[in-house]
Amino acid sequence: MLETERLILRPWQEGDAESLYEYAKDPNVGPPAGWPPHTSVKNSREIIRDILSTPETYAVCLKGGKPIGSISLKLKGSTDMTDREDECELGYWIGKPFWGQGLIPEAARELLRHAFEDLGMRAVWCGYYEGNEKSRRVQQKLGFVYRYTTHGLDVKLMNEKRTGHTSLLTREQWGANFKR
Repeated sequence: MLETERLILRPWQEGDAESLYEYAKDPNVGPPAGWPPHTSVKNSREIIRDILSTPETYAVCLKGGKPIGSISLKLKGSTDMTDREDECELGYWIGKPFWGQGLIPEAARELLRHAFEDLGMRAVWCGYYEGNEKSRRVQQKLGFVYRYTTHGLDVKLMNEKRTGHTSLLTREQWGANFKR
């Protein structure tokens, strides 16, 4: 479990399915990130069991509250951005009622601290699909540096192709700008 001023980042539990469904059913949340809206509480429970119950995947919870989003570090073997042991990929989303409050940057700063200090990562990759300006702005706030664009990316869960933009944050960049 990780903690920030306003948030608790903790492992997902099957009992979180109703809260997950409440936010993940919104078509403005998942599709920009490359996954379809959830279709039921049962669907959300299956996603918790099959996808969100992986190492370094956290429910983003307001202190004293239920999950309102998710954030993860995808380690070697679960990301196509790197095959190095000392690099990973950052992914995140938050329910629409919580947009614009700085909660994902707050959660991500703590997860980046965890990645660099606790897990010994050398670099963290992060990407967004063309048109997902909210995700792009989060990456800018966190200090990620644009590296490349890929056209015709296969977005399997959405059964479509998109343009993706990839950025990188090294331990040195993080340490120079964001370390406490």
